[in-house]
Amino acid sequence: MIQRKEYLEQLINWKDEPVIKVVTGIRRCGKSTLLEMFQNYLKSLGVSDDQIVSINFEELEYDSLLDYKSLYEYIKERLHKTKKTYVFLDEIQQVEDFQKVVDSLYVKKNVDVYITGSNAYLLSGELATLISGRYVEINMLPLSFREFCEVNDREDKDNLFAEYMTTGGMPYVATLNKQTDMVDTYLEGIYNTIIIKDIEERQKRKEKDPNKRRITDIALLKNISKFLANSIGNPVSVKSIADYIVSSGRKVSQNTVDDYVQALVEPYIFYPVDRYDVLGKQLLKQKQKLYIVDLGLQRHLLARQKYDLSFSLENIIFFELKRRGYSINIGKAGTKEIDFVARKNDDVHYYQVTASMVEESTFEREISPLKSINDNYPKTILTLDRFTLGNYEGIEVVNAIDWLLEG
Repeated sequence: MIQRKEYLEQLINWKDEPVIKVVTGIRRCGKSTLLEMFQNYLKSLGVSDDQIVSINFEELEYDSLLDYKSLYEYIKERLHKTKKTYVFLDEIQQVEDFQKVVDSLYVKKNVDVYITGSNAYLLSGELATLISGRYVEINMLPLSFREFCEVNDREDKDNLFAEYMTTGGMPYVATLNKQTDMVDTYLEGIYNTIIIKDIEERQKRKEKDPNKRRITDIALLKNISKFLANSIGNPVSVKSIADYIVSSGRKVSQNTVDDYVQALVEPYIFYPVDRYDVLGKQLLKQKQKLYIVDLGLQRHLLARQKYDLSFSLENIIFFELKRRGYSINIGKAGTKEIDFVARKNDDVHYYQVTASMVEESTFEREISPLKSINDNYPKTILTLDRFTLGNYEGIEVVNAIDWLLEG
C-alpha cells in the first residue's frame, strides 16, 4: 500500500467537521486505498469496527445496494446508537439517486460521511444543489514525482524523472519497475474501463436529462482523446478539434465535439485551463489548454510517436501546482504567453516552463513575457538544464526536478 500522506492529512484535518468529504479523481489513482488508510487511522485512535460502515460499489457483494432505498436502509441499520459512525461510500456515482442517501446521512447527528467518485458528475446537478456549501472536495491525482521517488527508493533522480515522464504516476504502475509491456497493458485497461464506464453512466443520465447527448461513437471519442493528448501545451478550441476531424474524412458538428470533449473531462482524463489576460485582468473565452492527468496514458494513446519534452514538463508542472493548492490559468501579456498564472489566496506566482534555457534565443523567448509584467509578484522559470540557474532582474531560473522534490 503506497502511503498518500498529503491526501491522508487532508482527510485527518477534515475529520468530524460538519461537511461531506468528497474525494474525486481518475480511476485507479488511489481513492479506495486512501479511504482504507484513513480507516486504519481512525482505528488507531480507538474507533471501533462497529463505528465504521464502508462500501465499495465496485465489489459485487454490494450489488444489491445499488438501489438508493436499499442502500439507505442498510446504512441506517448499522449506525452506532451512542457513538459517531463514519460512513465511507466508494464510487458512489454507480448508485442512481445516491444524492438522496448522502443528504439524509448528512443531516443525522453523529454521522461523518466520506464519498468517492471517478466522474465530475458526482458534484454536478442535483447533488451540488442539495449539498451546496456543505461539502469539501479533495481532487486526488496520480503520484507526484516526489511520491514516485519514495516508491522507487534510488539516488539517481534524473533517471527516475525520465522514467516518470515515460510511465506516469499511477500508483500500481510505479511498482512495476519499468516492465514496459505490463505498464502498457495496465494503462490500456484503465483507459478502456474509463471509456466504457463513462458511456454507461452518460446513457443513464440521458434518460433523466434530455440535454445530455448520448456518447455512441467510440471511434470518435478515442480519436478526439488522441488529438487532445497530442495537443498538450497548445491552445485548442472546439472548432480546431472539429476541423481536425473533418480533415480526416468524416463530418462532425462542433456541438458533438464539445459533448465528446466533456465526456473526456468528466472522468478526469483531461483538465481544461482557461486563458487569462494579465494586463487586462480578465479571463479570455477564446481557446483553452487541456492537460492529461498522467503522461503514461499519453504515451499509451500516442504509441510510437515523438513527444515534445517541454510540453511534457509543462504537463507535470501544471499538476504539481494543483497538488500544491493553486488555482491556475494560462497567462497572456499582450502578444506573449505566460505558461501559468498560479493563485493561492491573495498570492500570485508566474511560471514559465522549458526543457532548456541554454540557447540564447530560448532564454530570451522564455524570460521576455515575465519581464513585461510590471507587478511585484514572484516570477519563476522552471527548466531541466542546470547551466542557466540564477536570478535575472528578479526572475528566478530554477531546476524543475529540484522544484518538484521540494513539494
